[in-house]
Amino acid sequence: MNDLAPLLTPEGRALLDAVRGTAPADELAVATRLRRDHPAPLVSAALAQARLRQRAVAKFGTEDADRMFFTPDGVEQSTRASVAAYRAARLKELGVTSVADLCCGIGGDAIALARAGIRVLAVDRDPATAATARANADALGLAGLIEVREADVAEVDTSGHDAVFVDPARRGGRGRIFDPEAYSPPLSWAVAAARTARVAALKIAPGVPHEAVPADAEAEWISDHGDVKEAVLWFGTAPGTVRATLLPGPRTLRGAGLPDPPVRPLGRYLYEPDGAVIRAHLVADVAAELDGGLLDATIAYVTADTLRPTPYATAYEITDQLTFNVKKLKALLRERGVGVLTVKKRGSAVEPEELRRKVKPQGPHAATVFLTRVAGAPTMLIGAPAAV
Repeated sequence: MNDLAPLLTPEGRALLDAVRGTAPADELAVATRLRRDHPAPLVSAALAQARLRQRAVAKFGTEDADRMFFTPDGVEQSTRASVAAYRAARLKELGVTSVADLCCGIGGDAIALARAGIRVLAVDRDPATAATARANADALGLAGLIEVREADVAEVDTSGHDAVFVDPARRGGRGRIFDPEAYSPPLSWAVAAARTARVAALKIAPGVPHEAVPADAEAEWISDHGDVKEAVLWFGTAPGTVRATLLPGPRTLRGAGLPDPPVRPLGRYLYEPDGAVIRAHLVADVAAELDGGLLDATIAYVTADTLRPTPYATAYEITDQLTFNVKKLKALLRERGVGVLTVKKRGSAVEPEELRRKVKPQGPHAATVFLTRVAGAPTMLIGAPAAV
C-alpha cells in the first residue's frame, strides 16, 4: 500500500478507474475478477486506495479525492480542504508569495497554498508520505508550484521563503497526543522555526492550553460548520490577539479581553456558542453582544431576554425549566407529542442516548432538551431552535 509507483503506471491508473466507488461488500468479487488480468498485489493496492479515497471525500470533496493519493495516516491527519483554503487565503492577504510547509503530510495544505498562487516547499521525512504529496501535486496539476522534499524538517533552510507553516504530528502509536512538547517535532521547536520567518502559522490541537500560547503569537481557533477543527498560532501578525473563526464565511470574532460574564436567571432564549468561540475563551464577547449572561459560572451557555442574530452562537427559545427528573421529562414530552428529541449537554454526566432511551419519545413534534446546571443545580431546559 505504501508503494505508489505501480499505481502511477498506466495499468495502475486504469485499475484505479475500474475500482472507483467499489462498495465494501463488492470488493471480493471485484478483486477476483480483476486478478484474472492483473497482478494480485496491484489489484489489492488499487482497492485499498479506493477505500482511502472514499474516506477522503469528507475532507477534500469528491472531485479532488478521486484524483488524489492517500495513506491511512494521511487521510486521518490531513487538514480539511475548507480550512486549508482559508489559511492559504489569509497568508495571501498578508503578502506571502512563498511558504516552507514543514511536516507537509500528503500535501493538503500545500495544495491549498498553491491554488492561492503561493509557491511551496513541502517537506516530510517519511518516504511514503513525501511520495504521496508529490503524486498529489502532479495529479492536481500543481507540480509547478509545489516542490516536495523528503528530509528532516530540522535540517531544511527556510530562509528563502516569506513564511513558514508547521503541522507537527499529533498522533503516536497510542493515539492522539495532548502534550504539545510530545508533538513531532515538539511545539517549542516549531515556535523557534516560526520566529525565523516574516510570517508563520503553526497548526496545533484545538485543546491546547491557553497558557501554552507564546506571548508573541496570535491564537486562532477554527471551526467548520460548527465542528472545531484546529487551532493556529500566527507569528508576524497581531501578538496577543485571540480569534475564533467560523467556516464557511469566514466570520471572525476577535477577543476584546472582557471579564467573565455575570451569572443571571434563565431568560427567554438560550444561546449555544460555536465550539471555536468556546475554545478561544470568547464566550464573554458573545454574551456582551447579546446583552446576556451565564446560567452557571462554569457552563458556556448564554441566556438573554431578547433574540438577536449572531453567527457566533445558535439561539433556542426555552419553554420549560425543570430540576433534573427523568419521569417528569418523560411525562412532559408525552403530553406534547414529542417524537423527535435532540439532547444536548454541558456540565451533565448523563449521556444523551441514555436519556433518549429512558424517555422513549413518540409523536409528531420536535423538541430540544439541554442537560446542564443552573446556578450549580442539575437542570433540564426544554425548547426549540429560535427563528431569527
